[in-house]
This record gives sequence, C-alpha cells and structure tokens, in this order.
Amino acid sequence: MMTPRLTAPFKLAPSHYQAMLALEQATVDSGLDKTVIELIKTHVSQINGCAFCIHMHTTDALKAGETPLRLTMLPAWRESSLYSDRERAALGWAEALTRVADTHAPDADWEALKAVFDEAEIAKLTFAIGAINVWNRLAIGFRFAHGADHTKDTAHVAA
Repeated sequence: MMTPRLTAPFKLAPSHYQAMLALEQATVDSGLDKTVIELIKTHVSQINGCAFCIHMHTTDALKAGETPLRLTMLPAWRESSLYSDRERAALGWAEALTRVADTHAPDADWEALKAVFDEAEIAKLTFAIGAINVWNRLAIGFRFAHGADHTKDTAHVAA
C-alpha cells in the first residue's frame, strides 16, 4: 500500500478544490447521460492507472445501475458489442484526449463524436474528460488510497 503524500491537500488549496468541485457540478448539471459520464470516468481512470478513481467510479456506476459485465469489458470496448454508438464515440474521444501526447486528438475520433453528439454536448463531454484526467493526476500524485467503501476513504482527503 502506498503512503499518502499529503493528508489534506484540498485544505492547502481550497480555491482550487472549490473550482474542481464546481466543474464536477457543472458536469452533473450538463444534461449529459450519467451512464456515458461514468463510463468515461472509469475508462480514463483505467488508462491512467488510478486505483482510487477506478474504485470510486466503478462503485458509482454500479450504484447507478451499470452492469458488472459492461464495466469488466470496458478496457476492450472496441471489441465488444455492449456499448451504444454514443458511448463508443465518447470512449474513443476520452482515450484520444487522455493519450493526447500520442494521439493528437485524431480527426477520426472527432468525426465519430460529431456524428452522435451536438456541439454543446461535445464541449461538455470534453470538459468532463479533462476533469477526470485532473482528478486522476491529483489522486495518483498525492497517493490517495482506495478502500472497500470510497465514501469513507474520501473523508480524509476533503478534510
């Protein structure tokens, strides 16, 4: 188990933390499908190797009615028939932006996104992808530990 590097990082940077929480609330209020949001948060966290966020978002997705099979198959979504066209486009865009140094956000992923999302949805989805990447970097950088119940585990982080 890794030792947390800071016990209360959000107390040390409260305005930054509040800005991140505001971005999260904007995502919740965006009108984007909750399933799509939880899938991209989980998958981006998988790509980044963020155990804390994988645990949090798989737990949240299951509570929201997502199936264990779809979560299990998420790393292989391209080879699976379990995902809708919108989910596939969002996952492709999430991968492209998460790996942007390698992908440079390819036109093919952009075109797939435009085929099933309107411009406002694309903008909101892109902010959501950016946000989960920031959360992953915070959790990995500060060594947040996951546990059996993420609501208990996050209490020390926000304190």
